[in-house]
Amino acid sequence: MTNLFDLTGETAVVLGGAGALGGAMSEALAGAGARVVILDLSPERGAVRVKSIEDAGGEAFFVQGNSGDIESLKAARAIVEAKWGPASVLVNAAGGNHPKATLAPGDDFCKMPLEAWQFVFDLNLVGGALLPSQVFGESMVAAGKGSIINIASMSSIIPLSRVVAYSASKAAVVNLTKFLAREWAMTGVRVNAISPGFFPATQNRALLMNDDGTYTDRGNQIIAHTPMHRFGTAEELAGAVIWLASSRASGFVTGENVVIDGGFSSTTI
Repeated sequence: MTNLFDLTGETAVVLGGAGALGGAMSEALAGAGARVVILDLSPERGAVRVKSIEDAGGEAFFVQGNSGDIESLKAARAIVEAKWGPASVLVNAAGGNHPKATLAPGDDFCKMPLEAWQFVFDLNLVGGALLPSQVFGESMVAAGKGSIINIASMSSIIPLSRVVAYSASKAAVVNLTKFLAREWAMTGVRVNAISPGFFPATQNRALLMNDDGTYTDRGNQIIAHTPMHRFGTAEELAGAVIWLASSRASGFVTGENVVIDGGFSSTTI
């Protein structure tokens, strides 16, 4: 059983690996034996994450790159391959939202700026899944093996109120995941998605929690519709990402969207 989840010898690139969720997944992959590349915009945060992995006995290094720029991604790929060879695992954990693409109570959907909508799709779909899958997936197909793990969202299944552009962009990530899984099924490259529910992080903490740690009205509404009656922690994504990264543990799994949401999607809101 231990061998099923042993990633020794694998090279894992984590896009957005300096962030809260991406960082936790980076540390989980390193803990399972993978050599981890933190691909992110922030050298400062990247250095912190690399040190955390190395302090725990893992191998990691940082590469600065822009997920929305294909030339930046190609340059990052060249650095990775020169050091450790082609990536065998890619986790696409970069993404986010835009305040003008979020509807407050009483806002008119018809007045949402197109540029805000396009920003969210570029961030989550184009830079958060499409371009890195093209760049690193090309090498995986050539090598005849690999696992791509896209980070979608529970809101890709249930379009939540207010975050309409985010929900739609993450639904598109799931659709792209399924397309690539079918497209590359005979090449040895598997493509799956993980859809986290509500995990307080830098981007959404103010939406869910007050400064004193109590829940906002929105946070209380979400907790009321979550059967486990709590938010998730970043570490609770570790098992799924290691499982999907390991060809021994999930070798016949492709095109799937693994939802980790405390049961939220089993209810209605």
